[in-house]
Amino acid sequence: MAKDGEKSDWKEFLWNPRTREFLGRTASSWGLIFLFYLIFYTCLAGMFALTMYVMLQTLDEHRPTWQDRLSTPGLVIRPRADDTFEIVYTKEDTESWDLYAQTLDKFLQPYNDSLQAQKNHECAPDKYFIQEDSGEVKNNPKRSCQFNRTVLQSCSGIDDRYYGYREGQPCIIIKLNRVIGLLPGKDNQAPYVTCAAKKYRVGKDQWKDDADKIGELIYFPPNGTINPMYFPYYGKKAQVNYSQPLVAVKFLNITHNEDVNIECKINAENIPVGGERDKFAGRVSFKLRINSKN
Repeated sequence: MAKDGEKSDWKEFLWNPRTREFLGRTASSWGLIFLFYLIFYTCLAGMFALTMYVMLQTLDEHRPTWQDRLSTPGLVIRPRADDTFEIVYTKEDTESWDLYAQTLDKFLQPYNDSLQAQKNHECAPDKYFIQEDSGEVKNNPKRSCQFNRTVLQSCSGIDDRYYGYREGQPCIIIKLNRVIGLLPGKDNQAPYVTCAAKKYRVGKDQWKDDADKIGELIYFPPNGTINPMYFPYYGKKAQVNYSQPLVAVKFLNITHNEDVNIECKINAENIPVGGERDKFAGRVSFKLRINSKN
């Protein structure tokens, strides 16, 4: 009997036909609760939308409001088959270095002279290409300077489609990461890239480098110079066709069958090179090993 009474109580709680209550409330009571929460959450949504609208009015669509987390641009290299920053191949084994050549081909395709002539502007060299806005009127889209693939000469892949890998004289292409508003150097002085043997620890207080293995280097453009006309960078939306300037370094007689640790860095008065805590600030390190059966 007790169980039958409990079932009856539950049924009355769910729906009471005498008082016409559902879950202990009448239809008007449920309607008032629903109306309260509808108004409450509508007000919350309206406040959130208003806050977002006010915040978005303070943002510039083409330039970040805050940019204090990145003061020094990093460098990256191509080719890069993986995240190990190691370029290892056997000179006589085409399959071991063909992927590197293909990677460089794909990377340099947007730099073809014909494409650059279509998209970008032929700028006056040796000075910053500054494009100011006219008060509230934004000067967008901004023009970008041509960086032609032929500037890289024997590392362009035009005369030598193997980029020197077949002869054991590989080309490494170095790219400076984009930083909005960066003006490297002072008084239009051009920054430049240099590569040298990297020091590495071999003991507690002992360091070593591979200066005797790195051999002779040649840079393209000459002296590894990055022309100031490619700066400043105004952002992806404002400068849609921007082509990052490149520097190619060719290793002419690096020691074969041994690991060679190399570090390349950007040199400019106002670009500090990072320390051990930030290894990619203004520099990049990698290992190059060319195996040879001869």
